[in-house]
Amino acid sequence: MAKPLIQVALDSLDYDQTLALARQAAPYVDIIEIGTPCLKVNGLALVKAMKAQHPDKLLFVDLKTMDAGYYEAEPFFKAGADITTVLGTADMGTIKGVVDVAKAYGKQAQVDLINVEDKAAVAAEAAKIGAHIIGIHTGIDQQLAGQTPFADLGALVAQGLPVKVSVAGGIKQSTVQQVVKAGPSIIVVGGAITGSKSPATAAREIRELVDAAAGESGGGLFGWVKKLFGG
Repeated sequence: MAKPLIQVALDSLDYDQTLALARQAAPYVDIIEIGTPCLKVNGLALVKAMKAQHPDKLLFVDLKTMDAGYYEAEPFFKAGADITTVLGTADMGTIKGVVDVAKAYGKQAQVDLINVEDKAAVAAEAAKIGAHIIGIHTGIDQQLAGQTPFADLGALVAQGLPVKVSVAGGIKQSTVQQVVKAGPSIIVVGGAITGSKSPATAAREIRELVDAAAGESGGGLFGWVKKLFGG
């Protein structure tokens, strides 16, 4: 399995602070995320500015679409988004709308499984209709209640669906190597970078830990299974 991409989640409501945090983290990450609260306050203007400042990075716009998938996502792809999200709790027609518009623009759609009860079923159906990424996401309120994404991540990776797997939810320096070895395609880090006294230093630490773990992992869960069965 390829080394996972690192995504920094930017949830500040302040326009200038969001751009400043992105500049500090950018040398060490692959994907810059404009988080949902930030997006609601700052809208398309921030999407355009972020893409202009970081044209070499994938831009993730966390719409969390729940209805009118094609109609809602299209303006953000036009503004420079490379990936937008649709909730796994949405109607499958809504999910398909986001997938269809992503494909029309040569971009990607992520299905966010936050608060989805039957994650395996929704992930399988979303993959069937062409979703590019399935996201395991433990929300901030769930994190405060002590939940983590690790068990759900392992279960999703084990499904072996033909999609990228993203994981988000309180990941930090002390846990990121555990996450890498579970085999996701994308690791999302928020507060461990943006809440640090030095976001650039924290992002560099995450990068070094991911690179080291990926070099030792032997291909994550799939690599372990392959070795076990002599593949």
